Order: sequence, then C-alpha cells, then structure tokens
Amino acid sequence: MEKEFIPRITSFVCKWCTYTGADLAGTSRLQYPTSIILLKVLCSSRIDPVFLIKSYLKGADGVLIGGCHPGDCHYETGNYHTRRRFKILTEIFSTLGLPKERLRLSWISASEGPKFAQVSNEFTDKIENLGPNNARENMFL
Repeated sequence: MEKEFIPRITSFVCKWCTYTGADLAGTSRLQYPTSIILLKVLCSSRIDPVFLIKSYLKGADGVLIGGCHPGDCHYETGNYHTRRRFKILTEIFSTLGLPKERLRLSWISASEGPKFAQVSNEFTDKIENLGPNNARENMFL
C-alpha cells in the first residue's frame, strides 16, 4: 500500500497583513490545509532568499510568501523589495534547475481571510500535483 503524499509547505508571512489574514481565516472557520507551516516575519522584505532556498533544499515541497499589498506596507516600500527579490529568486531557481512552480508570492491583507484560505488551497493542490520534492535526494550534501 502506497503512503499518501501530504505536502510540506513552508510559508513566510508578514506579521501585519498575511499572518493576520491567516488568523482571520482560522477564526472564520475557513478550511485550509494543515500542511501549511506559517513563519511570521515583520515584513516580507525581511525574508532572506537564502531562507527560501534552504527550506526547499531541506525538504519543503513548496514555499509560500505572503505580504501586504503593494502600497500598503507598514514599512512603506518593503513589499516592492520583496517583489524584486522574488523575480530574481525565480531566475535563480531556474538556473539551478529547481522547479520555480514550487514557489509562490501572494499579497494578502489582514481583512482577506478567505483569500488566504483560497491561496493556501490552490498552492497545496498545485504541490500535490507536482509530487514530493526530490531536491534533497539529488543534492550532493
């Protein structure tokens, strides 16, 4: 009997917007996968791209980044930095031969609990279709 694949998704989320949106989703009793592991950061711009790459190489099946909508950042321009870094990071993934489909960036405000649940469900479905992350097996560590 084959073991059911349950994806492990590491999610780096902004304290002010996306984390609060996730909390709203929970208190509203909206369904989203328990495989999403939330890591709260003060701003999405504070996420070092190395953390994202390491998450993937250490076995995360997907990496989700959530931040305030552009123009609504509590630190004024943080999410603009995030958007630029994400673009560069997807290019790095492509260069390394890693599937960039396993990365996602979403802008989710504190009042968008339903959007958080929707993004979480969509991304989990996508990762389930891609299957388990085999990067760790293929790395020479």
